[in-house]
Amino acid sequence: MLMSLLQIECLESRIDKPREHYGKFTICPLNASQAMTIGNTLRRTLLSDLEGTAIVSAKIAGVNHEFSTIPGVREDVLEILLNLKSIIFRAQIKEPQVGRVRVQGPGVITAGLLELPKGIELVDPRQYIATICNNTIFELEFRLETNVGYKIVNRELNQMSSDFLQIDSRFMPVKRVNFSIEEMPFNNAKNTGTLILEVWTNGSITPQDAISRAATILTSYFNSLKNLDFNYKVEEFTPEEQAIGQVLIEELQLSVRAYNCLKRAQIHSVADLLGYSYEELLEIKNFGHKSAEEVIEALDKRYGIRLPCEKVSQNLE
Repeated sequence: MLMSLLQIECLESRIDKPREHYGKFTICPLNASQAMTIGNTLRRTLLSDLEGTAIVSAKIAGVNHEFSTIPGVREDVLEILLNLKSIIFRAQIKEPQVGRVRVQGPGVITAGLLELPKGIELVDPRQYIATICNNTIFELEFRLETNVGYKIVNRELNQMSSDFLQIDSRFMPVKRVNFSIEEMPFNNAKNTGTLILEVWTNGSITPQDAISRAATILTSYFNSLKNLDFNYKVEEFTPEEQAIGQVLIEELQLSVRAYNCLKRAQIHSVADLLGYSYEELLEIKNFGHKSAEEVIEALDKRYGIRLPCEKVSQNLE
């Protein structure tokens, strides 16, 4: 049984670099299986289900494809796209946005020179983009999206687009998660342990907030399972129908061939026959069309029962 109240404690929290945040936490009391379940679930959710914002495409003035070079710019287009891909954003809005930058050289272009829409900010303005070696004007427009996971470029769409170059986009704000389980007594309770959780993020979110958001996502999933109420339709039979169902197939006065085939198929009563359609009767070994029609006619004539022609599964399709 899961403990009614879990205690979480932050053992360590530090910022190594603007894009490298670290947190170490303990969650207790838990037994070993509970700690393993919670640790695995949190880890998967932290790595795959948290939203982040990234550049998904870019348009560079005078550039038609990603293998181009720009006169007066040290980096080629492919290197610039890779640098754009690595820029980390912190966003308060989820709708797609557009940003721009226009710089005349010579000079170094960093993320801090980007013109960003309201509600989006940079985690590290010093992130490098390119170097202009002369008085060339570098002009760039880019699209931002908020999503989860990793988005791979659609090459067909990229070839069809004459303006924007697609970029493989990494939205995951959590870079790495580790967990371990230590057995230790809690309030003199035996067989209890502690889940130790380590979280590394890219700076767009703190490790504490990452755990909180992951827990919120999981809670929303499990809350939908709390109040399950399925109304199953119970098929009711009248006493007369129940009596007919108990009639043995001997009462149908079938031919010896049809009778023997049904017996070999473990069909002993009318109730057993009701589970078959005409097509399914034909699937019985040595049971031909003549025997099937004989059964159909006997059921209809004696009890007014008509079996379906086709299998139920085929009707549903």
